Amino acid sequence: MMVPLLLCLGVTAVVAENVTRNNTLENGDGLKQEHILPSVLVIFLLLMIIVLLAVYFLRFRNQRKAVVTTVDKKIPNGILEEQEFIKVCGDSAGVLSTSCSQEQQTVVLLPRTPTVSKKYLPLPVGNVEEEFRIRSADDGKLFREEFNALPSGFSQGTCEEANKEENKDKNRYPNILPYDHSRVFLTQTDGNPCSDYVNASYIDGYKEKNKFIAAQGPKQETVNDFWRMIWEQKCGTIVMLTNLKERKEDKCYQYWPEQGCWTYGNIRVAVEDFTVLVDYTIRKFCVQNASDSSKTPRLVTQLHFTSWPDFGVPFSPIGMLKFLKKVRTVNPSFAGPIAVHCSAGVGRTGTFIVIDAMMDMMHAEQVVDVFGFVTRIRDQRSQLVQTDMQYAFIYQALLEYYLYGDTELDISSLEGHLQKLHNTEAPCDKIGLEEEFKKLTNVRIMKENMRTGNLPANMKKNRVLQIIPYDFNRVILSMKRGQEYTDYINASFIDGYRQKDYFIATQGPLEHTVDDFWRMVWEWKSHSIVMLTELQEREQDKCYQYWPAEGCVTYGDYAVEIKGDTLCDTFSLRDFVLTYTPDKQTRLVRHFHFHGWPEIGIPAEGKGMIDIIAAVQKQQQQSGNHPIIVHCSAGAGRTGTFIALSNILERVKAEGLLDVFQTVKSLRMQRPHMVQTVEQYDFCYKVVQDFVDIFSDYANFK
Repeated sequence: MMVPLLLCLGVTAVVAENVTRNNTLENGDGLKQEHILPSVLVIFLLLMIIVLLAVYFLRFRNQRKAVVTTVDKKIPNGILEEQEFIKVCGDSAGVLSTSCSQEQQTVVLLPRTPTVSKKYLPLPVGNVEEEFRIRSADDGKLFREEFNALPSGFSQGTCEEANKEENKDKNRYPNILPYDHSRVFLTQTDGNPCSDYVNASYIDGYKEKNKFIAAQGPKQETVNDFWRMIWEQKCGTIVMLTNLKERKEDKCYQYWPEQGCWTYGNIRVAVEDFTVLVDYTIRKFCVQNASDSSKTPRLVTQLHFTSWPDFGVPFSPIGMLKFLKKVRTVNPSFAGPIAVHCSAGVGRTGTFIVIDAMMDMMHAEQVVDVFGFVTRIRDQRSQLVQTDMQYAFIYQALLEYYLYGDTELDISSLEGHLQKLHNTEAPCDKIGLEEEFKKLTNVRIMKENMRTGNLPANMKKNRVLQIIPYDFNRVILSMKRGQEYTDYINASFIDGYRQKDYFIATQGPLEHTVDDFWRMVWEWKSHSIVMLTELQEREQDKCYQYWPAEGCVTYGDYAVEIKGDTLCDTFSLRDFVLTYTPDKQTRLVRHFHFHGWPEIGIPAEGKGMIDIIAAVQKQQQQSGNHPIIVHCSAGAGRTGTFIALSNILERVKAEGLLDVFQTVKSLRMQRPHMVQTVEQYDFCYKVVQDFVDIFSDYANFK
């Protein structure tokens, strides 16, 4: 930017010198100064305009380049937001916090007025896949254009009540206010006319008027008003789409008790139950009006989606679709509006509401009209769906739903589903096992996200060149002093049913990677190792023996001593003492070596797999829930099958539900080729059926 400025100063000096010279000539030659001076000034102004334009475009280009470099950068469980202002000072919905500079606030808060008024017509569901591909091209350029063509909101909407001096402190963000015509009214208390105000707006669903209440995340000063709203509006479900803190910034005040009960104003809230899952937490509250004992207490369920990364969107819509289905399942038909909030109550909140409505539209009309629906609900609350990435994520979720539908099964319908999958009498039946598995092979392997594993220095550490961890969830080791590339191991973090990064899927160690393997076990505090291959199969080396047959062996900085070796029905159980030799710290590690997997095919029955999964979970309960290291030879086929079954069976015993397809699909998005063959995929169903037959009350895991 200094070069154009210097150029500008230089041009100014030259022009000034020419003006002086012209004045001298004019005076000396008797020419009239008034005829020459205007021409010189015009030239000077034109030059100044050209220079300023050059400065502007250079600055814009540099800013755009900085933005583009972050677009494809993946963070665990999410994608970074591409708008620079979100990255610098946005809240979870893309709304600026009050700490941002005045210039940044002005840039973000100006209403989006498209230069060209363009309408986007509803899309037939059959065109969604192709349109998503087209609009995602060129860094999502067409999605940005469509998003920027949206009106900012109701052009005549007023926010007089929200702007009253008595209500200003009730707003989390001064620029996100409910319109007077659609705001939620509370009953007035103590004759105070401003006591009816809460920062919340009624929002329509696809066909249902006021299906939702979009609200800001409660502040400490507004918690009582929030619960009063829940009671008065007869809300049976609260959808929370932000975490309390994100990047050390307060996003929402904790408006519920951790345990026991608490009274907020006149509303008493008692915790009945809570369930923590990998993508969301379910809390159940008993809510009653403490000032009127004649009123019957109500059950209010809060579903708290915890996997939405700040400044972005989830990496995959699978978790959100599962979450949305759960919201629909638990919300009572007789209840009032569903209360939805993030931090500001516009970005994530709007995204959730639009996905819900468009799924209904897909069923009713076989079309989706994202542009039209967002336009409509922005008349009820401004800025709903805050960024173009959130806008694109809506389409991504709808595409996922259109392509794969609802593959979740109640355990009672498993037998009927298996009959359809194995129906050999109807070869053209699209529900067949091969057809279902074939859909999984459409999950794209993101080779562009395997840069670290493909570095020349790391290639020799990979057993199979096609199975390399993605950069966004690879296991990172501490870098050895003075040695580059020593942070790499072929291993990926994989989510469990209840906990993120609950598993580490890795390859069987090579002779020259054993030191790294034990370094990984130590640094990530693992107490459980699951081995699903023999050292040799069909006269081929599948895994290097990384433990001592007896006594103690040292691998780099780590000493491994075997303390016990017990043969169970289908697996060996070995106990190791792992010692970090520099400071002589020790840790107990249990090794589960499954022998029931034949060299070709799959295990003959599922009981052995059920037994080893139960044994591993028991060990986890005793040692703490640090990552379980799972490996076969390449760390994909059998490894993926074991992890898939662990997650599926956990859900079966907790909810009586299973979704083999989406479970495996999610694994494949975290590591390539997880559950590698159709036989392994079928084995997942078989083990669940065996589990149900053997343990009909699901008691063995408890």
